[in-house]
Amino acid sequence: MASKPIQRAILSVTDKTGIIEFARFLASQNVELYSTGGTARLLRESSISVTEISELTGFPEMMDGRVKTLHPKVYGGILADRDKPEHMLALTEHGMVEIDLVVVNLYAFDRVAVRPGVAPPEVIENIDIGGPSMLRATAKNFRHVVVVCQPWRYSEIMLTMANNNNTVPLATRFSLAREVFELTSNYDGAISEWLKWHTIDGDQLAELPKN
Repeated sequence: MASKPIQRAILSVTDKTGIIEFARFLASQNVELYSTGGTARLLRESSISVTEISELTGFPEMMDGRVKTLHPKVYGGILADRDKPEHMLALTEHGMVEIDLVVVNLYAFDRVAVRPGVAPPEVIENIDIGGPSMLRATAKNFRHVVVVCQPWRYSEIMLTMANNNNTVPLATRFSLAREVFELTSNYDGAISEWLKWHTIDGDQLAELPKN
C-alpha cells in the first residue's frame, strides 16, 4: 500500500534526548506538532511551533498529569483505518483529525523503582498509563500511522522521511510497531515484578523481604 505523507504528529516524551532536533526537522517539513506538558514547554522554549494536546481535546491536563492524552480526539485520530470510509466519516462528524506520527517514550518506572529509599507512592506515580496506551494504539494501526518509542530512532526516521517525500514505508512502520509491543510487554513485566514484592500493610503498600 502507498504510504501517506506525515502531516500531524504527537510528541510526548519523558526522555528528551534528541527531541528538539527531531521536532525542528518535522516542523521544517510542515508537520503540525501536538504535545503535552514538559515536552510542549521545551519545544516552545526552542522556538518550535507546537499546539498543546489540551487544544486538540478541548480538555486541560488534570489530576497531576494523570489525565492528558486519554481522549477520543487523540485515539480516534490515531486508530482510524484510513481505508474504511465509515472511519473517515466518523473523524469528520466528531471534529477529529488524522494523526500520522506518534513519538512517545515512557516514565522511567524501572529506574525509579530501584532507587534506594524510594517510597512506594512515588513508584506508583511512575507507572505510565497514557504513554503505553498511545504506543499500543499507534502500533496496532501501523498500516497508517508511524510510531517511534526510542530516541535513537529519530535520525533514521528523519533520513527516511527526507528520502521518501515525507513518508515512512510500510516495512519500517511494521518494524517500529513490533518494537513497541516488545517495549510495553517488558514495561508491564517490570511493574508486575515490583508489585510481586509488595503487600498491603494496613492501608499502605509495604515491601516484602527478598531473602
